[in-house]
Amino acid sequence: MSLPLDGMSAIVTGAGRGLGRAEALELAGLGAAVVVNDYGQPGRDGSGEASATPAEEVAEEIRAAGGRAVAHLGDVSDHEQARALVELAVDTYGKLDILVNNAGILRDRMIFSMTEDEWDSVIRVHLKGHFNTTHFAAAHWRTRSKESGGPVHGRIVNTSSEAFLAGSAGQPNYAAAKGGIVGLTTSTALALARYGVTANVICPRARTRMTEDVFAGFQEPADGRLDALAPEHVAPLVGYLASPAAAKVNGQLLVVHGGMVAIVERPRVAAKFDSSKETFSFDELDELISPYYEDRPPNETFAAAEVLGLKRG
Repeated sequence: MSLPLDGMSAIVTGAGRGLGRAEALELAGLGAAVVVNDYGQPGRDGSGEASATPAEEVAEEIRAAGGRAVAHLGDVSDHEQARALVELAVDTYGKLDILVNNAGILRDRMIFSMTEDEWDSVIRVHLKGHFNTTHFAAAHWRTRSKESGGPVHGRIVNTSSEAFLAGSAGQPNYAAAKGGIVGLTTSTALALARYGVTANVICPRARTRMTEDVFAGFQEPADGRLDALAPEHVAPLVGYLASPAAAKVNGQLLVVHGGMVAIVERPRVAAKFDSSKETFSFDELDELISPYYEDRPPNETFAAAEVLGLKRG
């Protein structure tokens, strides 16, 4: 019996632990050969000595279960190392079909206390890291499509966060990077659709090394049931989006956690005001807009997120 991803190859970045590990195992279980990428630094802030051990352990776990996997120690925020990552997949498996971008770090600080390096490092790993791998994967698929004279199977699954959707006061760098990833994804989806490639973005909620503070008050079940915040709740959606079954799902933002998937619409106009003259005056804007907000919550974006049961993550 064939599996949904038989004959395909995938890259999963940040796959040595947490969400990335669960996603790599899911793709392998669905039949894909996987390149397990992880820079292997022990600190969630990107500190510590890089190590191939996390990636190698996950690759070995896949092979022990009968799958195919190779490990890659590389920093995806480095353009040339991202190139080498995509080349490894192509050289090892003959082609690349799936790219799952998951690598990231945290350097939390309030906006008035954040340093330039804390801003730059998070933007570099998350946003530039997503761009780097996407750039080389996209070039690979475009070339293959031109050579074959038709569409190819290409899938990108990027990782954003509810910090982008609902705000996160102590994470301006992280929230900005995750918002940028959404923009990168929708642009990529439009650019690559003609080649048969889709690009989608997920906002996962899961208990990982990066979210241990956020979910510190949520205890894991003691009766053996699967933790509602387990990464294993997220991985099946990634497997689906990577498959031929999701060919019509493109440029979408999906929130996923604990047995729930929510498809998020693009922003819609909530109110519209027209000037009574050639252009607005200050007084006219005050008369039109101020009353609109008088009876509304002070942070309506967060209030709207709460309707979906979404909170900081």
